[in-house]
Amino acid sequence: MKRMTLGAVALAFGLWGCGGSKGGNAGAGNSAVAQAGGSGAGAGGGAAGPTGNATVSGVIHFTGAAPANPKIDMSQESACQSKYTSPPTDPQYVVSDGKLGNVFVYVKSGLPVGATYPKPTTPAEIDQNGCLYHPRVFGVQVDQDIIIKNDDNVLHNIKALPKENRGFNISQPSAGMTSKRSFTKPEVMVPLECNVHGWMHAWVGVLPHPFFATSGPDGSFTIKNLPAGTYTIEAWHEKAGVQQQTVTVGAGETKTADFTFSAPKA
Repeated sequence: MKRMTLGAVALAFGLWGCGGSKGGNAGAGNSAVAQAGGSGAGAGGGAAGPTGNATVSGVIHFTGAAPANPKIDMSQESACQSKYTSPPTDPQYVVSDGKLGNVFVYVKSGLPVGATYPKPTTPAEIDQNGCLYHPRVFGVQVDQDIIIKNDDNVLHNIKALPKENRGFNISQPSAGMTSKRSFTKPEVMVPLECNVHGWMHAWVGVLPHPFFATSGPDGSFTIKNLPAGTYTIEAWHEKAGVQQQTVTVGAGETKTADFTFSAPKA
C-alpha cells in the first residue's frame, strides 16, 4: 500500500514545524524554567529544584555530506500532497551551512538528586500537518500535557512506543481533532509514529526538569536559568547518535557547548 511506503519530506511551508522556526533553539525548556522558577515549589513532594541565571548554549555542527533525505510517496493522500510545492522528503537530516537541526540537547546529570520541578501549565503541542509531525523532535517535563492535533483531512493514528512509560495509540480520522496525553516518567527519547503513514516519525524527550532544548535550523540551542554547577550535557540525534560533554558554569555565566556530528558510516 503506497500510503505505507517510506519516503521523505520537504514542507512547502517549512520543514521544521513549530520546533525551530527561529534561528535559536526552540526547546520547551526555557519557558518551563520560568514557570518553575516562579513557583519555587516542587510538584512531586521532593526537594524543590534549584534554578539560577546561568546559561549553556552552543551550535550543533555537521561534518561531511549530509545523506539525502528519503522521498515520500504521498500520491494516495492528495490532501497532504497538495500542501507541498515540491516532492516531499522525510527530514531525517536538517542541515544548513554545516549546522544540524532537530538535535535534542538536555542536562543529563548534575542537578541535585531528588530535586523536582513543577510541570509547566502550558502544554506542549505536536501537529500532524502535510502528513508529517511538527515538531519532529521536542521535549516535555514529566506529567506535562501534550496536545496532539490533526490538521490534515485524513486519518492519522499516532502511536507512542516508550520503554519506561505507558504507551498510547490514538486514532484521529479527521482534521481539527485534538487529543491530550502525558508521560509520568523520565525517558529520552520516546518514539512516536503513525500506523497509517509509515514515514511519519517524531521523538519526544521526557525529563523531570526544564533544562532542555532542540537545535534550530541554524544548529543553535540555548538552555537558560540553570543554577551554577557542573553538568553533563547530552545531545541526541535520530540518525547521528548521541554525544556528551561536561560543562561547568558559574552564576550569571554563559558557557558554550558545541557538538559536531557526522553521518553514520555505512
